[in-house]
Order: sequence, then structure tokens, then C-alpha cells
Amino acid sequence: MPRLVLINGAPGSGKSTLARRYAQDHPLTLALDIDRVRGMLGRWLDTPTEAGLLARHMAIEMARVHLCAGHDVIVPQFLGRLDFVEALQRLCDEVKVDFVEVVLLSSPEEAAARFVRRTDQSTSAEHRDAATLLERSGGPDALPGIYRRLLAVVAARPGTRTVVTVDGQVDQAYADLLTRLST
Repeated sequence: MPRLVLINGAPGSGKSTLARRYAQDHPLTLALDIDRVRGMLGRWLDTPTEAGLLARHMAIEMARVHLCAGHDVIVPQFLGRLDFVEALQRLCDEVKVDFVEVVLLSSPEEAAARFVRRTDQSTSAEHRDAATLLERSGGPDALPGIYRRLLAVVAARPGTRTVVTVDGQVDQAYADLLTRLST
């Protein structure tokens, strides 16, 4: 039976990296990166809230099509509010597939350091855009608040499975993800 896996975590925690790796190892799994969907919208940075909501609506429908075709979907996305988590849950209930929630955690300080380092080193458009959005929200000083919002979402969703990540240990994080998904 297909399932939808949400990988939540702070910006720079490795969500997209692990989702791509999972999809690579599981044929026809859709790694549905909402930041990439949003990036397809012309001049989305001019209206980031509207663009984000549109991208999430499109992602729901993309996931619906893929799940109904009998394939897994993995969604790597920082979620600091419950609305999209609940929308994913409703979708899974509607199409009668399992919904698995995973969160990637490290210390708030390490999460902030990873995000800053990724921003400084990356040539990815998604990473540059994330840095732009963070700057508009207060810059790196906003990261502790973002982390607190993440923890609040996890606290509200007691079935969330935790993967503790350590900088530079992607293979271990992936192995831990696979273990959490098999339970």
C-alpha cells in the first residue's frame, strides 16, 4: 500500500537530501519538494505567502495523483504550523493510505549553524530563496523562533517519529530514517 511520508525539520536539517535519497532507492517514489514547486511560479518572491499557499495546494493534488496511482510520496518541508500537516493527513484519509510523520532534530544552535553554512556555500536557487525569506523575517536571529515553532508542531503530533541528525553524518541519518519508517 502506498504511503505519504512527511519529513519535517528546521531549514538546513537535511530534509531534501534524505527525501531525494529515499526516492532514488525506492522506484517511482515522488520526492515532492514544495520549495521547488513554489520556485516554478513566476516572481513568487514578490508575493511569497500567496505563492507558498498555491504551491501547497498544487502539491496536495500532485500527491493525490501519485498516491492513487499506487506510489509513495515523500514531502520534505519545514512546517512550523499545523495547517499543512493536517491537510496532508486529510489527503491520506481521503485516498486511504498511510501517513507517516518524521522530524529531523538536532540542537537549535546546530540547526542555525547548518542553515547559515548552507546559505554561504550553496549555489541552489532554493537555498538562495530560503535565505532571502529568512532575511525578510529577521535573518539568522529568527532561527530560534523557527525552531520553537517546529517543536510545537511535533508536540501537537504525538505520532511523529524522530531522527536525530548530526552534521556531516548523512548516511547515519538516512539509516535512522529507514529504521523509523519500518516501525
